[in-house]
Amino acid sequence: MLQPRAGGDLSQGPVAKSHSVLSLAGLMSESTNGLELHPLVISLAEQIRTCRTSLPSLSSLAVDPALEAISGLLDGESLFIRNELHQCLGLRKLHLEIARLGMGLQILHCVFFPDPRFDLPIFGADIVASPAGISAAIVDLSPVCEALPLAISEPLSAMKLPPFEQVRELPAWGTIFSPYVKFIRPINQQEQNWFVDLVAAYLDILGQAIVATTPDALDELTTINRHKGQLSYCRQQKRNDKTRRVLEKAFGSAWADRYIEEMLFDDPPPLQ
Repeated sequence: MLQPRAGGDLSQGPVAKSHSVLSLAGLMSESTNGLELHPLVISLAEQIRTCRTSLPSLSSLAVDPALEAISGLLDGESLFIRNELHQCLGLRKLHLEIARLGMGLQILHCVFFPDPRFDLPIFGADIVASPAGISAAIVDLSPVCEALPLAISEPLSAMKLPPFEQVRELPAWGTIFSPYVKFIRPINQQEQNWFVDLVAAYLDILGQAIVATTPDALDELTTINRHKGQLSYCRQQKRNDKTRRVLEKAFGSAWADRYIEEMLFDDPPPLQ
């Protein structure tokens, strides 16, 4: 499924594919090519898409074809990255990324960035999978200021959380997360199902808060502070050197910088 450049190979840089030939079901789940996704990656992606469709005024965002679907080589294995971008009332960018490295590493990365005029958190969920299982699964509604809005913190505090057995330690830059972050290693199918349900519950809380929240003016101090907080969140996430190293090794430092700055953790647009 990976298309080399004419007269060269994928190690020369990323290759973009047109949206018309892309289908996650066809490209990434078929058993005929031996490149299936982990069931948790598939089920969580489906759950996120289902929750996404219920958000108010949802629409697709234009994606640079060079960043929508990317293929390359990393240590002799094919690397494929697929991105989906949307926006809706209260959220400036909804990003779902699925990446696969050969027959091994698979990553689902999802971040919903709020419009700074709205008192809303940043939703994030990630999965790291391999043939050995799920090594990491994280979900959070992260504050962009000092604390989460009550429309978020109150239902989160009232939730009965699943008894995950292996809770992981947050990275050093994890100060951006809320007290309700769940960072775990699911040990069996039941815990994987619990995690999908937990992500759906967090998204349901966010969806209800979007409907109940009234936007502030662009020049209000609350909007300005939330804009600054979102900038800080993005800069903290960019400190994750593991992501940068993988992208640099596969595609070069210039392309990796562009992908991180424009796709993964782009700064919120200036207030104007």
